[in-house]
Amino acid sequence: MTTEGAEEAAPRLLWQTRDGTAVQQCDLICPAKAIPLVQSADHLLQHNVCIRFTASKRPTKDQMNPISLPAWPYPRWVAHRGAGKLAPENTLAAFRLGASHGYRMFECDVKLSADGVPFLLHDAELERTTNAADKLGAGSNDVSDIAGDHPWSTLSQLDAGSWHSRAYAGEPLPPFEAIARYCIGNSLFLNIEIKPSPGTELFTGAVVAQHAARLWQGVAVPPLLTSFDIPALEGALTAQPELPRGLLIDALEGQAWSDWLDKAQALQCQAIVCNHELWNAETVAQAKERGFRTLSYTVNDAAEAERLLVLGTDAVITDRVDLFSPAS
Repeated sequence: MTTEGAEEAAPRLLWQTRDGTAVQQCDLICPAKAIPLVQSADHLLQHNVCIRFTASKRPTKDQMNPISLPAWPYPRWVAHRGAGKLAPENTLAAFRLGASHGYRMFECDVKLSADGVPFLLHDAELERTTNAADKLGAGSNDVSDIAGDHPWSTLSQLDAGSWHSRAYAGEPLPPFEAIARYCIGNSLFLNIEIKPSPGTELFTGAVVAQHAARLWQGVAVPPLLTSFDIPALEGALTAQPELPRGLLIDALEGQAWSDWLDKAQALQCQAIVCNHELWNAETVAQAKERGFRTLSYTVNDAAEAERLLVLGTDAVITDRVDLFSPAS
């Protein structure tokens, strides 16, 4: 079915079973900012459905240029996963510790539970940073260790702190909304890495972007959305094109640097966030010539941090909130 009066360039939704065994396409045209997508996420997931977006019309050359912010509003130093290795990663406790060291911007990983709730976790699996194996028998007895296979009511009961140290025993997995409200309430900035569970890339990108737009509505500086997954960034672009985005690059994978810049430009990204070893005078110059801001991860060595700052990169993501002063 086609909604009457819909614009020709609106994104088209393709509905597909999450296990990939069957595909149903519909001609539903959905406006890019459609809030009902978020409101219906639980319903779709209950029916084992995910969403894939395709553009009904290719962007023009002008539309492929990155959207530029009036000025880059983010700090130079970014605390990786809250406070690096000093606290259990991607927890509210880590954010509080990073803030106590003077950090004003944080990086975190966000994915979706099986019922569509955004929450913080880096790995696809629960084993490394929760007690899911003990509490749920995850990884054995036919209980999945994939975080995205479990509803939020289950995930919210897990201990995400004991793996790090006894001092953090009982620290829960935080819902994305709790982290957002902590950051907004304390005038902190956030880099959200969209970290989809396998097979949910476009859907996760769209839902996370819509939640971010809702939570930061009326806030002067929005969060920066980044991902290694191009489909996740496509979902974010389709759902909330006004939110700034950055393409994460770990290795060139046999492609030319210019090819990666082309990908970022097609996604209308404002930033390139890459493995710090990829930055040199040439790659920085090429990125800046194309209008991108330049960020690096994960930088824990003082000499390397100095090299990147001399190159003129815009931000450094670090675990060492105890080593680098964000005031420098």
